[in-house]
Amino acid sequence: MEKLTLIKVGGGVVEEPESLQELLSLFSQIPGNKVLVHGGGRSATRMAAQLGIETKMVNGRRITDLEMLKVVTMVYGGLVNKNVVAGLQALGVNALGLTGADMNVMLSEKRPVKNVDYGYVGDVKQVQADSLAALIERGIVPVLAPLTHDGKGNILNTNADTIAGEAAKALARYFDVTLVFCFEKNGVLRDADDDNSVIPQMNESDFRNYVAQGVVQGGMIPKLENAFQAIAAGVKEVVITKASHLGQNGGTHIF
Repeated sequence: MEKLTLIKVGGGVVEEPESLQELLSLFSQIPGNKVLVHGGGRSATRMAAQLGIETKMVNGRRITDLEMLKVVTMVYGGLVNKNVVAGLQALGVNALGLTGADMNVMLSEKRPVKNVDYGYVGDVKQVQADSLAALIERGIVPVLAPLTHDGKGNILNTNADTIAGEAAKALARYFDVTLVFCFEKNGVLRDADDDNSVIPQMNESDFRNYVAQGVVQGGMIPKLENAFQAIAAGVKEVVITKASHLGQNGGTHIF
């Protein structure tokens, strides 16, 4: 099987010109098949404020009402996605920007209302991996925005980590997939205050021990749970690292 590297990078990196340029340069140097998944939350919040639309968050997740849906569709699928694609083209990477609605790549269902009504937020239920694989095999680099659709004409705001995880799992049937989550730290840390205390490798029993000891806590727990679900579904390796360290062998390697 050919190798494929799928990189997920947060909005904070792709929204600032300097960090975007550094990311695109590092991404363009990754050999072989690759896919990029991006966020864009800060830009959406900024654009909403300019349009007089209030941003509501619950537990760090955006409530997406109809007005906010218009904003995230414009920002994620338009402004951020096309900036990334144009930047990659300038570096000789033949990128194609996609939302989940394009080519029916990612179908989701509106999140059911339980304690919180998240509005137009999608939970992924199907990935057309054959369509993505066909593009990749032609030398095209998909750039996925954090938007999906429900098959009934509605765009849905969807967590970028989820999109990356679901795409990686689906593509594992066609490629030897490494999934890389880029965030603001050097990796999973033993000590949250020490950037050099990276845990270099972790399997599932290590993870359970770290959680029990309180070493891994908060938002890192769902991130790692996603990573182990990806491994269980056939992804070869998951790496958690800093965007500026792409292509180096650092970070936390999960297997």
